[in-house]
Amino acid sequence: LNLGELDLTTDEFILDEVDSETTFIINNIVGLDLYYLVVYWQVEVFLWLFFLTVRLSDIKESQNIALLHNQITACDSILERMEGMLSGFQSDLSSISSEIQTLQQQSVSMNVRLKNRQAVRSHLSQLVDELVVPGAMISTIMDSPVTEQDFLEQLHELNNKINFAKELSFRETLACSDIQDIVDRLKLKAVSKIREFILQKIYSFRKPMTNYQIPQNTLLKYRFFYQFLLANERTVAKEIRDEYVDTMSKIYYSYFKSYSGRLLKVQYEEVADKDDLMGVEDTSRNTIFTLGQRGTILSPAELEGPILVPHTAQRGDSRYPYEMLFRSQHYALLDNGCREYLFLSDFFMVAGNSALDLFNSIMGKTLSMFLKSMSTYVSDCYDSIAVFLCIHIILRFRAITAKRTIPALDKYWEAVLELLWPRFEMILEMNIHSIRNTDPQKLGVLDTRPHYITRRYAEFSSAIVSINQTFPNERTNNLLGQLLIEVENFVLRMAAEFPSRRDQLIFLINNYDMMLSVLMERAADDSKEVEGFQQLLLARTQEFIEEILCPPFGGMIAFVKEAEALMEKGQLDRLKNEEARITQLVRGFSSTWKQSVESMSQDVMRSFTNFKNGTSIIQGALTQLIQYYHGFHKILNQPTFRSLAVRSELINLHHLMVEVKKHKPNF
Repeated sequence: LNLGELDLTTDEFILDEVDSETTFIINNIVGLDLYYLVVYWQVEVFLWLFFLTVRLSDIKESQNIALLHNQITACDSILERMEGMLSGFQSDLSSISSEIQTLQQQSVSMNVRLKNRQAVRSHLSQLVDELVVPGAMISTIMDSPVTEQDFLEQLHELNNKINFAKELSFRETLACSDIQDIVDRLKLKAVSKIREFILQKIYSFRKPMTNYQIPQNTLLKYRFFYQFLLANERTVAKEIRDEYVDTMSKIYYSYFKSYSGRLLKVQYEEVADKDDLMGVEDTSRNTIFTLGQRGTILSPAELEGPILVPHTAQRGDSRYPYEMLFRSQHYALLDNGCREYLFLSDFFMVAGNSALDLFNSIMGKTLSMFLKSMSTYVSDCYDSIAVFLCIHIILRFRAITAKRTIPALDKYWEAVLELLWPRFEMILEMNIHSIRNTDPQKLGVLDTRPHYITRRYAEFSSAIVSINQTFPNERTNNLLGQLLIEVENFVLRMAAEFPSRRDQLIFLINNYDMMLSVLMERAADDSKEVEGFQQLLLARTQEFIEEILCPPFGGMIAFVKEAEALMEKGQLDRLKNEEARITQLVRGFSSTWKQSVESMSQDVMRSFTNFKNGTSIIQGALTQLIQYYHGFHKILNQPTFRSLAVRSELINLHHLMVEVKKHKPNF
């Protein structure tokens, strides 16, 4: 063991080393518990002593051991000093911790006081801002025109201050009394200027030839004016509202009364009267049963087109049916009524029943005039198509207002329909009775061509059916069904006046075909009227084909029917003795069929006014003839008749079909 470098007789080395280590430790144990520090140093000392003990275990000199003892004693003294230093450090740390807690409490308290002061400052600042009346507001309200944007902005601010002052007065805030006088004076000035401005605009409506929609649009730009009056001076607001209602009520009444009167001057002078019915023997006004171009008024382009200008029409000597005047009048009402309702709802801030009541107070007199005028016209009207068109004009206008969500005219539409529907039904029932009571013997010379009464019905029914498709009405359909039954009965009564069945069938087919053709131009293919006449026409056409085939080919047809009936019963042998009859039929057909077919074709084409219908009948007759002759062939090919020599004289069926095609008329 070499202890040359270990000096156990001096303190300098050890103390310097210990001081540096102590400084290091102290700097790194701030915040540690004192207990753990002491334990740490004890462990270090024991380790150091153990090290020294091990090193000195081999030292044989006692002197060195004595020196070591001295050194250990010095180390203990150092540790005692360290313990004292650490105890003082712990005390200082405890003092610092309590001071930190005190500072935290003070910080929280200061933060609460700061927030409270900021909240109070915010409320006080808002209160002061609301209480202060700026000079700019006073000068603007007092001196600026109401149409300037600055006036409108300052009016909003004034309204806020008035409301705020009311709120403070409820709370009995003393500061409110400081500004109440100024605010009241500004309010009176604003109310005075606004009243003068709005009344001036309302009075401008009364000037002749004024487009009142322009000042209305101006008022809408300043709708807040009325809101200000309503909130702060209800008496003035009511005065303005009453003045507007009175002015616009007179304007609308005067305008529509004048316009309606001028419209009636351009109506057709010749109108239907109570004698212009379908069953009347003759009338000079057959057009009252025809729709023609009158139905175009229901198209969107015409329905919502420009209204008629009466003085322009008078200069051009133009005349119009009643439904066109009715459309023009009511479209003007719809347009003005919708605009007025929207203006009232927007400017006067009303909705629901309040808006309807205000609207009726303005338009009520005009609407009553319309209903009275219409009631007078309808009571003496016998033009059912005009009335029906008016009904559907109202139905479409009602749909337009519903689409625009404007309920203002709903009751008026219903009132108009309550006037028109009963009148239309009454006129239709009058026509039904006129046909029912018609005496065919009083209608002049019999003619197989289409009758004028059935033509009237066809034109009228197609008109009503085509109009009724958009807004179907069950009552109308029922009345048309009654009319159809009466017309069918009338046609049968007229046909019964002809002496021969052939002429009866020609008359029936001509009339059914004409009515069907007219109906199919306007009505749907699946309508009850179209389907009914198709069935009647088919049945009478088939009967007529049998009728015209009977004279030239009746013998063969009768034989074929008789033989087919016996074949079904298995009794064809009962005709085996009919050789002479069969021979006559075969030779007669072969010699005369061409002339008979030609004569039949010419006769059919002369009998029917509709060339297409006549052609269809000829084709049906020739087809039926070939079927009968084919049946004749089949019968003679039966064993009962195979031995007949006349079979060789039968015309080849294919050859007959080729020849028959030559006789079919071509378009």
